[in-house]
Amino acid sequence: MERIEPRARSDAYGSRINRSHSPLLANIIPWASILVASILPIFAIAAALPMVPPLGFVVLLAWRLVRPGLLPVWAGFPLGLFDDLFSGQPFGFAIMTWSMTLLIIEAIEMRWPWRAFWQDWFTAGILSLLYLLAGWLLSGASPTLPSLVALVPQIVLTILVFPVIARFVARLDELRLRRWRRV
Repeated sequence: MERIEPRARSDAYGSRINRSHSPLLANIIPWASILVASILPIFAIAAALPMVPPLGFVVLLAWRLVRPGLLPVWAGFPLGLFDDLFSGQPFGFAIMTWSMTLLIIEAIEMRWPWRAFWQDWFTAGILSLLYLLAGWLLSGASPTLPSLVALVPQIVLTILVFPVIARFVARLDELRLRRWRRV
């Protein structure tokens, strides 16, 4: 008697059965994207005024606000440590500010668990403003009115770039959770 093999399913849903997301990608993508974003401002063209947003910090904010609960609260320490190596700020600045930022976002989410995108954008804008002002005050330079005015374009660009980075992080999250075929 001849044995008949079952045919492979070619319908719209058969190709997604018995697939799961890659645990390696699910865990690595958020951390790696923040680390890469911390390194990227090094490659910007040098200018007289600070223009490049702190991309590592903005990507950290985007991951924390777009995907709450993904990064633990203690993630600010190792990620800030890495950013301190490349940012040019005094050592420990990113460790302190990134850790405090994650604690503040955690407190906000405990108080108001429901949010809309404009609230996330507002939160990211306020935290980015505080981050840049703290960096300005703790940089070791004398804080003067002209140096504050020179910081305004970087503050505006940082606030305006958040929706773009949040969309990019949402795409990375889709990639992170994509179902991969087991071989």
